[in-house]
Amino acid sequence: TASCCGVPLKSIAVEVSVQGHVATVSSTLQYENQEQSPLEAIFVFPLPGEAAVCRFSAKIGQIEVVAEVQEKQKAQEQYDDALSSGQQAFLLEESDESPDVFKLSVGSLPPGEKASVSLDYVTELAVQADDGLRLCLPAVLNPHYQPQDSGSGGSAQVSSVPAGSVPYSLSLSAHVSSPHPISRVESNCPLDPLNYLNTEKTQATVSLAAGHQFDRDVELLLYYQDTHQPTAIVEAAQASAKPGSLMGDPVVMLSLYPEFPKDVMSSMTSHGEFLFVVDRSGSMECPMHLGSGSQDRIGSARDTLLLLLKSLPMGCYFNIIVFSPSNPFQSCTEILQPLKHIYSQPCLPDQPRQLFLFTDGEVGNTKEVLDLVKTNAGSHRCFSFGIGEGASTALISGVAKQATGHAQFITGQDRMQPKAMQSLRFALQPAVVDISVKWNVPKGVSVTPLSPPLRVVFQGQRAILYAQLTGESSGDTEGSVTVKYSLAKQPVENQLSFSLKPAEDTGMTVHRLGARTLIQSLEVEEREQDGEKEGVKEKVIELSVQSGVSSAFTAFIAVHKGDGEALQGQLLRRQVPTPTQHNDLTATVRIRVRVEVLMYIMEAFRFQLCCPIPIDFDSPAPTSKPVRDPLLQLISLQKASGSWVLEAALAEVLAKTEEEVAKPKPAQVDQEVWATVLALVWLYGFKTEAQEDWQFVAMKAVSWIQAQKVASVSECVQAGNTLLGYQVQKNTLGL
Repeated sequence: TASCCGVPLKSIAVEVSVQGHVATVSSTLQYENQEQSPLEAIFVFPLPGEAAVCRFSAKIGQIEVVAEVQEKQKAQEQYDDALSSGQQAFLLEESDESPDVFKLSVGSLPPGEKASVSLDYVTELAVQADDGLRLCLPAVLNPHYQPQDSGSGGSAQVSSVPAGSVPYSLSLSAHVSSPHPISRVESNCPLDPLNYLNTEKTQATVSLAAGHQFDRDVELLLYYQDTHQPTAIVEAAQASAKPGSLMGDPVVMLSLYPEFPKDVMSSMTSHGEFLFVVDRSGSMECPMHLGSGSQDRIGSARDTLLLLLKSLPMGCYFNIIVFSPSNPFQSCTEILQPLKHIYSQPCLPDQPRQLFLFTDGEVGNTKEVLDLVKTNAGSHRCFSFGIGEGASTALISGVAKQATGHAQFITGQDRMQPKAMQSLRFALQPAVVDISVKWNVPKGVSVTPLSPPLRVVFQGQRAILYAQLTGESSGDTEGSVTVKYSLAKQPVENQLSFSLKPAEDTGMTVHRLGARTLIQSLEVEEREQDGEKEGVKEKVIELSVQSGVSSAFTAFIAVHKGDGEALQGQLLRRQVPTPTQHNDLTATVRIRVRVEVLMYIMEAFRFQLCCPIPIDFDSPAPTSKPVRDPLLQLISLQKASGSWVLEAALAEVLAKTEEEVAKPKPAQVDQEVWATVLALVWLYGFKTEAQEDWQFVAMKAVSWIQAQKVASVSECVQAGNTLLGYQVQKNTLGL
């Protein structure tokens, strides 16, 4: 590892241009060789997994050299040849194992020489649970863990320093443009005030406050009015490209927001097998964020798991699988073998299997994991959760995409529970089947889809489709797309019309995102065929070179052909350190499961652990009782059937004594009914702001009360309001 004083990277400046739901990110890296000999600088850094790197250039003095996209081995050879002859060369390539990690090589930089390296990428912005659009600039790169049996030596070497000790600076400015007014911009990092550029508030600028410490990923959350309006953008062809090619034809990008009938959405499924897969590698002991009072990642995952278990409808099955590295002193993540084990287990008849994967990991075999997930997507749906800074976007988003699920990222002071409950709502939605997409365009125009077939549709969630438009229409300038599917045995149809007239100049962003989408599909096809199907790799290379978009088989190469002399001896090599948040842990993490929770599980559900959870029965009782969130405490007391028992622990949550809780109970009412009504009144009266966390818990309680056929529910609710000091109506409770 290079010492910080020898790091040639001095600063990173990032400019972001947001247009609606997509963004172009331009990063400029300033290098300076302050040593006495020529050197080569190696920088391994993360990018969003769905990003399309589309431009790379280097500037030495006043001379700018724009890189070309070439087949990867050819580019590497040209880079080596340039260094050997004393020329300056710059190489940018995607990691062999993961599409969200890139390696930048800068050489040969003479003593005292400065160089400026710029790279651009385009990316879609993910929609969050609160309708915000998320742009993440990864600053933290977790060390990659290559499984011991892989034998792969292709991983890029990563040099790391603790977060906050990075010897180079970061500045970021963003220009946001939207068809709809911009409500606000938030971040997990300090921002300078938002500056609106027009009275309509459709354009604004915002900057990262000075002094960023690289202690977290930089996250921007953009909020527009009417975020969920479906949109269509037709981007004009590149003037210099050949008509009929991807870049030589217009490309359309559709953002669809299917709306489900309300009567269908009111009926959630009550069957399914849920597998909760929890990472317990050493890094899960790290705090969720660096602020005071932060819970550790495994603690947050444990509380979230409890909430999910209590929220499952009666009739569902579940299992808990925990996994850790094969080496107990390794703090990174190995997920391939647990997934292979899960996929080898037979599924239950008529119980669709859904995986909930919780991990903070960055694995060294991402592509192998994604291929395995895709192979089993027909029988296993997956909802993934990336916990903490540095979680791999390629892994978390890729697993959900390949297995028709949904991905969530929990960073900074985000709470995991509401995001987990949103995913559970998606998992319990009636399954959408028989999805078809039909393009309706004028005569003379043909449509070539660039996106893979639409395999999943969620209520309120966006689906983005890209398509190439070839030919010209003599008359009509309107087209449309119709999405049809079956939901709870009812046919549903959504249609969006769009103009064939190209939008204003968008810098080829739509073309490049469409190219990246097609490239990723072809790369998966090539790996599935294991190179046996001829022409797929060559098609990826051709498309990558034509569009200028990165791929697994190509690299960006720029050579400054100056008057350099042939290299004598070895270049100095400097690994530019990347920030990491991993602690240096030397012990295996143990998940301690309360016996009461296990008894609850065994009472209510089929329970057969695929991998045993370590249970520490011999550990001494804690000397002081930990302070628990009263909401989680209440939820932990709910029985599997949905009811509560009138006990001291319930009274404690309600901030009453056991006697105060028991006394107002109507005489003819069962104690369990009374306790359950009190719990519901407390939830609606005291925890309204967290309703998305406990709504399924409450639904289960209401179903249980209704099954008891209680005649005096109104009297119970009124007595509960009097006791707790609320004014919750019976109808509000769903009774």
